[in-house]
Amino acid sequence: MVSHSIDAQKKILNRLRRASGQLNAVIAAVESGAACRDVVIQLAAVRSALDKAGFTIISTAMKDCLAEPDGENGESTTPEQVEKLFLMLS
Repeated sequence: MVSHSIDAQKKILNRLRRASGQLNAVIAAVESGAACRDVVIQLAAVRSALDKAGFTIISTAMKDCLAEPDGENGESTTPEQVEKLFLMLS
């Protein structure tokens, strides 16, 4: 990621850590025989956290692509590649 996206990277890592904690809670709930409703609510929270992390990554990639079309280390990301990544999440 480009240097101006350090804040985005922190947000992404926070979301992923939150999702990881929520997934551990889902696993524990299933292992302990928790109610289906509780498991599904936690699972939805995990999915939401992962979706938000993914969309933040795509958003950052779009901004980076516009700011540095040739990429930081010579690798370019085309708008078509960003679109394909976005569609994978939707």
